[in-house]
Amino acid sequence: MSTRELIALGTSSQVPTRDRSHNAYMVRWDGEGFLLDPGEGAQRQLTLAGIGACAIHNILITHFHGDHCLGLAGIIQRLSLDRCDHPVQLYYPETGELYVEHLCSASVYQSKVEIVRHPVKIPAGGEIELIRSDQFVLTARELEHSIPTIGFRIEEPQQRRFLRSRLDEVGVHGKMVGELQRKGSIEVNGRLVRLEDVTTVRSGNVFAFIMDTRPCPAAVELARGADLVLMEGTYTSEHADLAKFYCHSTAADAAQTALDAGARRLALTHFSQRYPDTSRHILDAEKIFANVIALNDLDRVEIHRRASTPER
Repeated sequence: MSTRELIALGTSSQVPTRDRSHNAYMVRWDGEGFLLDPGEGAQRQLTLAGIGACAIHNILITHFHGDHCLGLAGIIQRLSLDRCDHPVQLYYPETGELYVEHLCSASVYQSKVEIVRHPVKIPAGGEIELIRSDQFVLTARELEHSIPTIGFRIEEPQQRRFLRSRLDEVGVHGKMVGELQRKGSIEVNGRLVRLEDVTTVRSGNVFAFIMDTRPCPAAVELARGADLVLMEGTYTSEHADLAKFYCHSTAADAAQTALDAGARRLALTHFSQRYPDTSRHILDAEKIFANVIALNDLDRVEIHRRASTPER
């Protein structure tokens, strides 16, 4: 079975520390690789995590503060050095076009990889679909930070599985199964058989990526029903005034977002260098949302597949 997991490459915010590299993450979704917000040092962190650069198919950048993008130059050059044989899709706020241009040509190198740029413009208060495939749908919404910022959601389409016992019961077999799947219903011996009569449903996995933002409705919608929400918890409640001033979220804000969204699990990250550990972040968050973890560099978190709805 293919892997779905989050790898935390770096978990610090503006300033890396002895124990935390700049913000950067990798999501493996079956055969697709997403590199999220590659801050400075992302290339080295990929090496430490045992992940080759060519495992990257998509790069998602939420905004153009340095701790979320300065590693892009090295990543692109590494993709060329490794002769990556597939195009890499790059998604970012359209207002960052100049920064993308500078980062993609930051020094002399031989370009051997196709980087397909996708500047993202989101309708006011809305959502935009960026990719749709059989395995996932990638969407984005605008967040509320001090500069234009977007958040991302990876969602698996809902799946239906045929139940052999029900097919036998209603006399559907052979080519009739394919016909039922295509049409949604067929007539068998004078009886209308609908697709939902003989299948079970498995809701698709959802992963939400919510970085620098103050609490806002868009963050809740990105996290709606998610199996895993990766969200900044830059500050503890003790420094809620700083979070508000800099348009960030506290650990408690992230927990409230996960709770309001009906999410299953929350992973906190993007910690200010002022904190020697994340124990207070966890205490703040757990008062609101129980299933929470604080990430460390190189942590791996499995995105568990959902079970099918039980047969009735």
